[in-house]
Amino acid sequence: MAKKKKAKKAKGVRKPARKSAAKRPAKAPASLLAAVRGAEHRYIGHVRLDVGRAGAARVKRMIYPPGFHWAKDMKPITGTELCMHAHVGFLVHGEIHIEYADGCIVEHKAPHVIAIDPGHDGWVVGKEPVILIEFDFEGDTVNRLGMPASHTHS
Repeated sequence: MAKKKKAKKAKGVRKPARKSAAKRPAKAPASLLAAVRGAEHRYIGHVRLDVGRAGAARVKRMIYPPGFHWAKDMKPITGTELCMHAHVGFLVHGEIHIEYADGCIVEHKAPHVIAIDPGHDGWVVGKEPVILIEFDFEGDTVNRLGMPASHTHS
């Protein structure tokens, strides 16, 4: 039986680099997923919500799991064709796509400041959760933040 010779490493030659961190999806740090002290905790349609008060506003951390799709997970709960809430905040982790009634699709990938008008569907893209820090005024978010009542291209 012939012995296999071990290949010699030439001087100055490096092993091929691993995929860069930019190519791999980043894992959410544990601190982004930990319970928020002083907040109310609940689940709605597979979405984890931690809600706290800040003056007249609410500050929410919303965690949308991989595979989440509003039409599948929330529509049966709300009874509306589309999500009629405005979402304003900071997308901390993940990627979510939003589709409005007119067919317009907007892609949001963290880190990103977002303002999503009422009247939309949305879904998580990829295998990582979407973590959104959101600010709202319950039923008065659109008026208080000067947002349109529905999506427009103006």
